[in-house]
Amino acid sequence: MRLYSIETGNFKLDGGAMFGVVPKSIWQKTNPADENNLCPLAMRSLLIEDGKRLILVDTGIGNKQSQKFLNYYYLHGDFSLEKSLAKHGFSKDDITDVFLTHLHLDHVGGAIERNAESLVPTFKNAIYWSNQKHWNWAIHPNDREKASFLKENIIPIEESGQLKFIEEHQTEFIPGFNIKFTFGHTDAMMLPQLTYKGKTVLFAADLVPTAGHLPVPYVASYDVFPLTSMEEKKLLLSEAYNNNYILLFEHDAVNECCTLTETEKGIRMKESFKLEDI
Repeated sequence: MRLYSIETGNFKLDGGAMFGVVPKSIWQKTNPADENNLCPLAMRSLLIEDGKRLILVDTGIGNKQSQKFLNYYYLHGDFSLEKSLAKHGFSKDDITDVFLTHLHLDHVGGAIERNAESLVPTFKNAIYWSNQKHWNWAIHPNDREKASFLKENIIPIEESGQLKFIEEHQTEFIPGFNIKFTFGHTDAMMLPQLTYKGKTVLFAADLVPTAGHLPVPYVASYDVFPLTSMEEKKLLLSEAYNNNYILLFEHDAVNECCTLTETEKGIRMKESFKLEDI
């Protein structure tokens, strides 16, 4: 198995929304905001090469939306999904599987592209993986998440015939790739846990979006069940620290991976490094 970090682009979100009830005077020490209170964030996907399978975890926001819509997210930087795949010698057509942690727009937007007047799978040779519970949650969205679950990102996957579901209690996707289900950020989000070069790498998705979110109470306002997120984070960080996991951050624009240490204030980042340095 080989792992590659895939940078699909950077965007910005409101710092208050990213850190919930935590005061700006505290969170800005690790995630400085600009003059508009916006924090720069990554949209980092993960590529897994395993034998003949090439598995992409999440797809970024994509580029099929109108410029007005994309401007709301302040896209910036030179990264793109296509450039990042090409950097490692791959193209969109090489992807055999797309594993979607969840269906919020910054994770699934790149799964579908616009071809003339049609919306079609970006990865024409891939199986797209979600789970039935989260899929139902997304296609019948609550008012809190409705703006994040865009039907044009989701329904064409099903219509393509390329969609398959992982069982909710399934713990293994392929050998060396386990799945952790979480329910605080959104219902039935899936976190990949990978055995790699003798280490365990956990793709933290939106349970721990940045290193600045390691403190248990630092929970985004986007989380539907924040108390559940806190409990899940507490348990996961304890497991990760006790077993020397490496966390891979999907949204941290500065820190790609980290190890953990225990301090008097709780579990925090020990060392920051690139995935390619493992």
